[in-house]
Amino acid sequence: MNSFETCNWFAYKNNMINGTNFTSYILAAGQGKRMKSALAKPLHKIGGMAMLSWVIKTAQHAGSSQLCVVTSPHAQDMVDYIQNSHETCQIAIQDTALGTGHATKIAHAAMEGRDNPILVLFGDTPLITSETLAKMADAITKGADICVLGFETASPTGYGRLKTNEEGRLIAIIEEADASEAEKAITLVNAGVMALSPDFANSGLQSLENGNAQGEYYLTDLVAIAETQGLKIAYEIAQEAELLGVNSRTDLAKAEAALQDRLRQAAMENGVTLVAPETIFLSSDSVIEADVIIEPHTVIAGRCHIRCGAHIKSFSHLEDADVGNDAIIGPYARLRPGTILGNAVRIGNFVETKKAVFEDGAKANHLSYIGDAQVGAKANIGAGTITCNYDGYDKFKTEIGQGAFIGSNTALVAPVTIGDGAIIGAGSTITKSVSPDDLSLTRAPQKTLGGGGTSFRNKKKAKDQ
Repeated sequence: MNSFETCNWFAYKNNMINGTNFTSYILAAGQGKRMKSALAKPLHKIGGMAMLSWVIKTAQHAGSSQLCVVTSPHAQDMVDYIQNSHETCQIAIQDTALGTGHATKIAHAAMEGRDNPILVLFGDTPLITSETLAKMADAITKGADICVLGFETASPTGYGRLKTNEEGRLIAIIEEADASEAEKAITLVNAGVMALSPDFANSGLQSLENGNAQGEYYLTDLVAIAETQGLKIAYEIAQEAELLGVNSRTDLAKAEAALQDRLRQAAMENGVTLVAPETIFLSSDSVIEADVIIEPHTVIAGRCHIRCGAHIKSFSHLEDADVGNDAIIGPYARLRPGTILGNAVRIGNFVETKKAVFEDGAKANHLSYIGDAQVGAKANIGAGTITCNYDGYDKFKTEIGQGAFIGSNTALVAPVTIGDGAIIGAGSTITKSVSPDDLSLTRAPQKTLGGGGTSFRNKKKAKDQ
């Protein structure tokens, strides 16, 4: 497997598998009652991205140029999401839930006239890989009329069994309720995903019937139809881990854990050092370059780009941030969206940034909030500095020039500009701009009363008596 398959291949390398062009039907009309959520099941996220997007982008990476998502008439959030995030995908509505075969029929009617292989996928199976999909599409181009995806499992209970003959050819999918004791012992099970030739899709889907107790059209019946017609049936075997279907919050957590393992492994294979990787959480949209070091208990969320040589120390949280070469972050730092750090920037413990640009060599080493700000190269932000950027209605910008020195416990009340090389005395509240190389401070005169400490204590003691 290409290691970046599971580490934002669609954003970082943007490389496509050189495989067969195919059409994807993504079935996503299930109600997902076990999720106990107002949000449509395929829109729940793993790795910071909706499960549906994982399936769509994986299919596109494998070579799918046309996609149709089948959803229910009650899932307006799905329709809105697809139109906003995947506008090239077609949408088909399954008005009545009559099974996977029925949903596939609806997609096929919406995508009428396709002459390339067709893959039937599921919106709640986000871990399937592009290599697996490419193999299935390739099986159709090599002459198969139908290709079924299966996996070996030590716990086949609940799955349809893939029954093969003595030559190893797939001859049927046996549902557990209909399986004999010998068939129940089969450990090769059905994953649900299928590939169809366009000709067989046209004829086979028309042949599906719903004469069963549930009154539904089963996609799996296509295997028996193909066998009856003497057509070529193929199957591919994938790893069980990539075929985890998400039907509950517990399944969602399992999928997240599996994906995090993939992302961590891919990052390390690409030259990133993860200290205690099991404690580090990565985002599908993040790009982490070689020779980055990430210490334990760190979260990399959203569209972060962490560049070569950066060092992210423990207990830091980065979201939608751009970190320059050789920057040092943390420990206990929080970079919020819009943070852009140049080369060799230092953001230390308990520093929070938001929509802040730090130019090369600038540093805020501890206990500061820098928001809506531009910080010049090699400027130094002292401990306890706050950019006062919000008046309750509007946000305002603070500009700090190159080489400026901001003393500890300073409040910079935006909008304000601190010129290049300027110095701000510790403990100041700055409300007016400071020219380059000037020194500015606001400080009440210090008053000292001789023996005042003793006098204060004596008064307190007398009061307590």
